Amino acid sequence: MSATEHRTPDRYATIVVVGGGCYGGYYVRQLKRAAHAGAIEAERILVVDHDPRCAVAQAQSTAENAAAIPVHFDIAEWQEFFPRYLSRAAEQGAALARDAIVPSPLMPHLMAEWLVQRAIERWPARSVTTCAFEQLPPVPWERAGADGTHYVSFATWTCPINCIEPRICPVTRDVRDWSLPVALDTHRDERRNTSAPVDVAVMHCRHRAYGVGMFDTADVLAADECIRAAGASGDAEVIIGTVSHCHGALTRLRIGVAAR
Repeated sequence: MSATEHRTPDRYATIVVVGGGCYGGYYVRQLKRAAHAGAIEAERILVVDHDPRCAVAQAQSTAENAAAIPVHFDIAEWQEFFPRYLSRAAEQGAALARDAIVPSPLMPHLMAEWLVQRAIERWPARSVTTCAFEQLPPVPWERAGADGTHYVSFATWTCPINCIEPRICPVTRDVRDWSLPVALDTHRDERRNTSAPVDVAVMHCRHRAYGVGMFDTADVLAADECIRAAGASGDAEVIIGTVSHCHGALTRLRIGVAAR
């Protein structure tokens, strides 16, 4: 793109930022800068934090932090906010079709929590559970969390918060030839004709502007539809993933047949 060409800005309704602390503060600052530069447009930024005096809220009280995009707050625990927000999105899909979510690196697997609960409510007469992984896509680093979430990464080093996962990895200084969404799709395809097939429902967090990664709220609804379709014909296993190219959180969902 030449200096005389201008990129059409990404346009959003609400950008939901998970947390108002150090990570959320960084994301809000970068979103403001992106808006000032014409890289994005949004009706509002919505910061979700249980603390009304979080870092972002305190920064908003000064004139130097006046926003190009209005910043609003939902003072709530994340596990309280997202079931409310995502259930409303499922009911009013068109109204929230232009929303996006900026995840926090330290958050629980919030999207999976809602998706699993949706499956439990959808099939009350069936066994709907999460369980430990027996097979994973081959990655150089993986670890099981205490809550059943499995964390995976193609990086065995610590990446900076503002890494945009470029084609040339800034650590290896070589071509980044890995991508977790691709690896999950390959894993699904390899198991398709086995006795234990699996589906994948993925929210892919991509860099959008000025070092901020996000996924669309519509991606969560698409994952919910993927799970519904997988379970419609009977016993099913679905890997729920909130992932970037390099890192991810995975949850293994098992949907049993209806009890007789």
